[in-house]
Parts: sequence; structure tokens; C-alpha cells
Amino acid sequence: MKIITKTPDLKKLCTALAKQSYFTIDTEFIREKTYYPNLCLIQVANDDVEAIIDPLADGLDMTPLFTLLQNKKVLKVFHGGRQDVEIFYYLSGKIPTPVFDTQIAGMVVGFGDQIGYEALIKKTLDIQIDKGSRFTDWSRRPLSDKQLAYAMADVTHLRLAYKEIVEKLEQNGRAKWVDEEMEILTSPETYDNEPDQAWERVKINSRKKQALGVLKELAAWRERTAQQEDKPRGRILKDNALKEIALHPPKDEDGLRKIRSIHPSFFERKRAADVLDAVKRGLKMKDKDLPERKKQKHLPPNIGPVVEMLKVLLRMRSEKYHVAPKLLANVSDLEQIAAYGSKADVAAMKGWRREIFGDMALRLCAGKVGFVVEKNQIALKDIA
Repeated sequence: MKIITKTPDLKKLCTALAKQSYFTIDTEFIREKTYYPNLCLIQVANDDVEAIIDPLADGLDMTPLFTLLQNKKVLKVFHGGRQDVEIFYYLSGKIPTPVFDTQIAGMVVGFGDQIGYEALIKKTLDIQIDKGSRFTDWSRRPLSDKQLAYAMADVTHLRLAYKEIVEKLEQNGRAKWVDEEMEILTSPETYDNEPDQAWERVKINSRKKQALGVLKELAAWRERTAQQEDKPRGRILKDNALKEIALHPPKDEDGLRKIRSIHPSFFERKRAADVLDAVKRGLKMKDKDLPERKKQKHLPPNIGPVVEMLKVLLRMRSEKYHVAPKLLANVSDLEQIAAYGSKADVAAMKGWRREIFGDMALRLCAGKVGFVVEKNQIALKDIA
């Protein structure tokens, strides 16, 4: 196992990794006190190379790694890689490509919903991983041999697990299913936190446009401030405070101080004027610019029994095709299908999901198939 702290050594490592068609990759990071993740360690491996990159090493230029992550001839294999991909997107401005996520692929081959790394390795390789270093402060130096070995295991075992999953995908012809899921993982929209859209993440019991206008301006200000100062949103101003200000807009700092969900320490940072300015912008917002919550369609009455039948069908189809039910549809999807049939705008009505579940769900709702009990097992039967 190599520990990379110098740029020339990183260049050599990336050259070696590029000689094969794939490499496994994982990161260790800290995010509790920052808006952006603080990258502390990068582990990589393929059939010939095992190494740890120390991004905190003085003078280390990460450009060779960022270049490798854009090499379309080399597959980057992650497990539960959304946050890892986000880190590299933030640091380099580009999303790694192409990528393969063994957690998502595991759902496709029947390993259950969002299987964890330890469970994946136990299931595929029958190896029990030591979890003793899980809560390490990866920013501290030096790291012990035990900590480094724990980190390295996140990519060395993944090599064989990845190959086993690929073999299963080839056997059942589902590689294209995984490709569809990777499109979401590699879409910039998955990671872009636009300040003007930040208000949509704040739940508020009001559809008053003026309140939503204030909320939008407040949330945008908080998002920009959090990004600029690299601090968690809640360290700037908590959601409860945003909601209370939006519902009861203060006119001045005295009014702002009466907001119970704002901690007194907030005023020590001299941000009151910024908040009040955001409130004024929201109150002055023209009708055409005011945000509006998407109106949810009211579901027709008495669809409950249909939804329950769809739940049974979902379980049957997931067991038949060895796919995690959650990957096919959730309860909200089933409600939409029960209410609107083929017009339901849900993933289960698209692509491979429709092939193995959606079309049969429509047949069930249309009364073209029904359930029967055969040998103590529920089965589907065509209805004339």
C-alpha cells in the first residue's frame, strides 16, 4: 500500500491506474462544520495497484487525478458514490465519467435496498470487515496503520465484489438497467445547489405567495452566505427561523429579535441587516415573480384497495426478478398509478421499470389480470 503525498508520485499512480479498464475509488471526508465536504483521504485500487492519496499533503497537485477521473476509457467504481462524486465535482468542476456504483447495481441484482459496504462484502465475498475505525477523524495526522488499512479495505475488497456483480448483470442481461441509473448519478443537476431554488427544500405550512416570496429571498441569502463562508446552512440560520420570519415578517431588528427560533448569538455576527433586506425584497416581489408550491393532484377517493393490490404485485415482481422493491416503486408511485394509470408521471412507467412492473400494474388496474392462490402461493392469472 502506497501513501501518495507528492505530485510526481501521483502522476505515476494515475498512469498505472489508466492501464486497466477500471479502478475502485472511495473517499474519507468531514462535513459537520462546513458547507462543502473537507476531503481528507482518497483510496484507489485496481488489479495491480493499491494506494492512498493524501489530499491534505502540502503542495500536492490533484490535477493528475482529476484528469484520470475524466478518462472515458477507464471506469470508476464507487460504492454509494453520490457524496464522492459530489466532492470531485466541487473540487474540479467536472463529474467523473464513466462511473459504476455497486450499491445501485446491488439493488438491481437483488441484494436489497441500498445495501451497505460491509453487508455487500459479506454477501459477495463472505468477509467480515473490521468496523473499529469507522468514526476516525480523517483530518488528523498522522493516521495509524490500522486506520489506513481500514480505509484501504474500502477499495481492495470492492474489486472482487464489483466483478461478481458485473458477472450477475451479464448473466441476467441487466447491464443497461444500471446504465440508466448512472445517468442520475452523473447529472450536474443532482449536485447543483442553486440559491434561487433553496426555498423549495424548506417545508412551510403556508401557500401564501407573499410568505413564499420572503422565504425564497431568505433561503437564497442563506444559501449564498453558507457557500461563501463554507458553513452549514443551519449555522447561518435554521429552517425554523426562516419559516417564522416568512410567516411573520419583522419590520426592524427589534422585531427580528422577537423571533424565538433565532439564537441571540446570531446578532453578534451582524447579519440582521442582511435578513431584513431579504425580507423587504420578498415583500416587494411582483406577483409574476412570486414562487408557488407545486399543487399536488388530489387522489381520487377509494383507491386504497387498488394501492394495496399494487403493493402485492410490487413484491411479487421484485421477488421474481430479484430486484429491490424500492428501486421499482414507492407508495407514492403506486398511488399515482392507481389514480392515473399510464399517465402517471413516475419512474415505474418508464424504461426497464415499466417492462418488469409498470405494464403489469396497468393490466392489474384495468382488470386484465388478477390474483389467485395456487399451492399456498399467490399467482397472477389472465382474466378473460
